[in-house]
Amino acid sequence: MNQVSLGKIGLKVSAMGLGCMGMSDFYGPANEKESIQVIRHALDLGMNFIDTADMYGPFKNEILVGKAIKGRRQEVVLATKFGNQRTEDGKFLGINGRPEYVKKCCDASLQRLGVETIDLYYQHRVDPTVPIEETVGAMADLVRAGKVRYLGLSEAAAKTIRRAHHTHPISALQSEYSLWTRDPEDEILSTVRELGIGFVAYSPLGRGFLTGRFKSPEDFAQDDYRRNHPRFQGENFYKNLDLVKHIEALAQKKKATLAQVALAWVRAQGEDIVPIFGVRSIARLEENIGALKISLTDQELKEIDQLIPKGATSGPRYAAQAMQAVNR
Repeated sequence: MNQVSLGKIGLKVSAMGLGCMGMSDFYGPANEKESIQVIRHALDLGMNFIDTADMYGPFKNEILVGKAIKGRRQEVVLATKFGNQRTEDGKFLGINGRPEYVKKCCDASLQRLGVETIDLYYQHRVDPTVPIEETVGAMADLVRAGKVRYLGLSEAAAKTIRRAHHTHPISALQSEYSLWTRDPEDEILSTVRELGIGFVAYSPLGRGFLTGRFKSPEDFAQDDYRRNHPRFQGENFYKNLDLVKHIEALAQKKKATLAQVALAWVRAQGEDIVPIFGVRSIARLEENIGALKISLTDQELKEIDQLIPKGATSGPRYAAQAMQAVNR
């Protein structure tokens, strides 16, 4: 798989990455054994960029990833995150960017992952009560200590990114970006490109909605958090379903799946953009990796833009409380 540079200080990753959150949390029941097989098969196929976070599980996902990469550490560019505090039973406690917490989280993640160094360490959400310079300063200490190689931010505003990058070079910004969430186009993409920061697009398939697999809100397990997501509820669901149907004809013409077209669209937005998708089966993994063989012409991109224009999605991308955690 082709490699892509994230930032200008040496970090290189596969052209697409594997997000592991759904293997432990939020999207209903998952099978640990199968999830480990998926991660290892991704490595077999040359996908070396593996993404997790301490809050997923909580804490269980890092342990799962650690098991999956045991004995194959040199094949992996390992990314994890800190900042969203949760208790063992899953209760959210808020955002924490205090320097002492940063270092405590890093040590705990290293232990759960069973590694000596984290390749890319993100602040998962920006703590509005702590100056970003203090948080990134603590993250920079981890680099100097050899515990972390490169630094990243997630869902940070342009001004925050600039301040953070001035404190220590930031290699990657991870934010939601897909056909139905195009907010980064307003200011974020131009900012990271100006500063030489790579962009990692999470939820490039709209939390699975853009795959066309879901036809009703009842298609989700009872403990799947998407049941409570604004875009997956009531009238919003069916309006968004109509948007997805618009690109079915194009997918058929390309002899591709909807997921492959959606991923190809994200990749077509710039060589500095790396989408990370979540899957829990080898079949879905191989389907999504097939997007690397899909090339969209300028005319096809224009057609998609007309069918699903920016802002066409019905409903906010998070519920109100979660949106408050997005740095703006």
